[in-house]
Amino acid sequence: MNRTLLDRLCCPACGGDLSLQDAREKDGEVEAGRLRCGRCAQDHPVVAYVPRFVPAENYAGSFGLQWNQFRRTQLDSQTGLPLSRDRFFRQSGWTPAEIAGRHVLDVGCGAGRFAEVALDAGAHVVALDYSSAVDACRANLGPNPRLDVVQGDIYHLPFKHARFDAIYCFGVLQHTPDVHRAFLSLPAPLREGGRLAVDVYPRLWLNVLWPKYWLRPLTRRIDPERLFRLVRRIVPRLLPLSRLLGRLPVVGRKARYLVPVADYDGVHPLSEPQLSEWAVLTTFDMFAPAHDHPQTARTLRAWFAESGLRSVEVFRAGHLVGRGVK
Repeated sequence: MNRTLLDRLCCPACGGDLSLQDAREKDGEVEAGRLRCGRCAQDHPVVAYVPRFVPAENYAGSFGLQWNQFRRTQLDSQTGLPLSRDRFFRQSGWTPAEIAGRHVLDVGCGAGRFAEVALDAGAHVVALDYSSAVDACRANLGPNPRLDVVQGDIYHLPFKHARFDAIYCFGVLQHTPDVHRAFLSLPAPLREGGRLAVDVYPRLWLNVLWPKYWLRPLTRRIDPERLFRLVRRIVPRLLPLSRLLGRLPVVGRKARYLVPVADYDGVHPLSEPQLSEWAVLTTFDMFAPAHDHPQTARTLRAWFAESGLRSVEVFRAGHLVGRGVK
C-alpha cells in the first residue's frame, strides 16, 4: 500500500483514524505492518502490500479460488481485445478523460479486469475485494503508484466519507447476502457530485428455465475445489453440445442456455483456447457462489432514490445497470 492511502482509510468497526505501525517498506510501498485504530485500538494487518480488514475464510471463498486460478483470463492485456474496457465505459457512462487523475473506488475488484481499465485511463484506483482475489489483483496490476488494493467488507467499508470522485461495483452485488444493504453502503465514500455505477443480474421470468438455477441448490454446497475439478472435466464435454444447439435456426441463441455451460462462441472474438478458458471460469462462477440474487429494474431505481442520488439511469446492457450522481 502507498502511505497516501491512510488519508482515505478508516477503521471499519468504529470509523476511527488509522495509524501505521511496525511498517516494513519496499520500493516505496508498505509491504507489511499493521493499521491501529486510534479510537477502538483494533489492529488490522498489512500483508503482501494489502491492508486486510476481514477474516481469511468468508462466504466469498469461491471467488478467491477462481480469480487466483484464472488471474489473467479476463484482462484486456491478456485477451488483446477491449472487452473489459468496452463494458466499463458503456456501463459507467464515463469517458477516459473524465476519470483521468480522479480518485476511483472499485468495489469487488476480483483479479482487476476493470481496475486495469481505470488505471490505463489515468485514474488513481483503490481496488477492494472481500476474497483473496486481492492477491491476484495485486499480482496483475502492482506495483503502481496510482493503485492500492484493500481486502474489506462491502457492509463495513474501511473508507472515510466523501473521499472518492467515482465508485463502480460490477459483477458483485448479486453475490452478496443482502443486496439492498450492500448497495446502500456504496454512496457514503463518494464526494458530492461524484458518480456511482453498478450492475446486477436481471431478474427475468426466463431464469426459471435456466439450468443454472435448477442446479445451484446442489452445486453451491459442494466444496469449491472439488466443484472446480468437476467443472474442468465436464466443460469440454458440454461445449460441443452447446454449440450444436446454438446453430439451430431462430431458436439457437436461446436453446444453448439449456446446456449448463458458459459458451462465448459467437459472443466474443476469442481464440479457441481462450473460449475454453472463459467457459471453465464462467461455468464455475455460475455454480460456486454462495449467493446469487437477481434484481428488477424497479427495485434498482428504488434503491437509487433511497440513497438520494440524482440523474439516475437504469437500463439493460446484458446486465441490469444503474448509475447516478451524489
